[in-house]
Amino acid sequence: MKLWNGWGDEKNDLDFELSESSQNFIEARVGKSIPLDVANLQDVIKQVPTSRAPNHKLINTDAEVRLRHSRGQSIPDWLAMRSGNFGTFPDGVAFPETSEHVKEILALAREKDLVVIPYGGGTSVCGHINPEPSTKPIITVSMSRMNKLMSLNKESQIATFGAGTLGPDVEAQLAQEGYTLGHYPQSWELSTIGGWVASRSSGQQSLRYGRIEKMFAGGRIETLQGTMDIPTFPASSAGPDIRELFMGSEGRMGIISEVKVRVMPISDQENFYVAFFPSWEVGMQATREIVQNGIQLSMMRLSNAVETQTHLKLAGHEKLVGLLEGYLKLRGASTGKVMFTFGTTGSKAQNKSSLKLTRGFISKHKGVFTGTGMGKRWEHSRFRSPYLRHGLWDIGIMVDTMETCLDWSAVPNALNDMESSIRDSLGEFKEDVHVFTHLSHFYGQGCSVYTTFLFRNGKTYEDTMSRWEKLKAAGAEAIVRNGGTISHQHGVGKDHAKYLPAEKGELGMKAIGSLCDMFDPDGRMNPGKLLP
Repeated sequence: MKLWNGWGDEKNDLDFELSESSQNFIEARVGKSIPLDVANLQDVIKQVPTSRAPNHKLINTDAEVRLRHSRGQSIPDWLAMRSGNFGTFPDGVAFPETSEHVKEILALAREKDLVVIPYGGGTSVCGHINPEPSTKPIITVSMSRMNKLMSLNKESQIATFGAGTLGPDVEAQLAQEGYTLGHYPQSWELSTIGGWVASRSSGQQSLRYGRIEKMFAGGRIETLQGTMDIPTFPASSAGPDIRELFMGSEGRMGIISEVKVRVMPISDQENFYVAFFPSWEVGMQATREIVQNGIQLSMMRLSNAVETQTHLKLAGHEKLVGLLEGYLKLRGASTGKVMFTFGTTGSKAQNKSSLKLTRGFISKHKGVFTGTGMGKRWEHSRFRSPYLRHGLWDIGIMVDTMETCLDWSAVPNALNDMESSIRDSLGEFKEDVHVFTHLSHFYGQGCSVYTTFLFRNGKTYEDTMSRWEKLKAAGAEAIVRNGGTISHQHGVGKDHAKYLPAEKGELGMKAIGSLCDMFDPDGRMNPGKLLP
């Protein structure tokens, strides 16, 4: 069972306890802090009010079940769960097992005047699944029982899944047939295939497999106006693409119940490597050349100097890291060095060629190639970062991220503006913020900019929330100033909604609003999300 107030499963052992040297490194940058007290599950259960939900075979009104489906994984969610101050709870949680069940729930919503919130894996980091205060009963629809591979057309390489299938189950069921989807967002362990479509997510190996919009071939969406069956075409010029209407719709127009995706045979070979460039400017130039030359890598990630230093310090293995630092210094990559992580996935011949070409660009730009050692460690811990929040919480430190995507010409200024704005935003509190960034999800046109920031919690939960609001606003406003998208991979939800008009424009917002009104004229589908 998932943790009720954090990331992960109650049975796992991935709490990410920080070493003494890691704690010292962090405290030297933001100061020593005192952790806040954490609420008890049984005490919070007592706060869950009497349900207003109608009696129905698909709806569970148990207090603990409702509590466990009340929040996602954003900082406001984390503070709500840890403090026990959840705010609004759903009145019930529906557990459909078929698309017909989903249709039945929506029919009940029309009949009984209910609010409906689709729920995938509960991994949202921007408020997608939180119930808003309402005079109407609120039903959260958990897709967790719609978790099977329904069909696989090997000739066309189209797989159909229930929308509630978790990432590991997607890959495990496909692997039995010799196929893979290859979609690995950092939330992969706990997020669902339907949630990926609804929030337009991107996986870590998007260079090879593409973002979810490349994979999403069609499917079934249950709406208050009826069922939308989206057929699969390799391509079409027959008017606007209906698939695009529902990707990123975040439950405002209906509930995705079945997802058809384009899959691939499992590759013969996969390896991950690490290299270091002497400076950030050199690293950006090298990686831009690699992607614009079309080298067939499966993933690329370029950490700036502060992120590089932070990762090396938090990695442990101090003696090994010390030896690495000495070697890099001899090779000309010392202070200011940046880490480049990349992967090759495909046939042995393809990977050999891709590695050779990439190493050529690394050498051209005076980089230092270190082989697969650190690449294997990255692969082993690639889904571990969300657990870091637990280890930091235990020493009174909060961690969050801001991410965007921009054209190459806009990246340097935007990155500097994001980092400096976040770093300076707690000046009134006289608090230091540790900020670092990496580039990922590379395109010929530009790339994703992903910034992480660490800060001390306040003396109270309210103080901590105020600090986060300042930090979040500073980063978001910097993104808007520099013409970036408000989200490359996390979606809009509630936390990003106020910034969406700057990206879409007045007419674009009217178009999106009109679609929502057409599918949901009474505003009962996930209200308060996507649109400000």
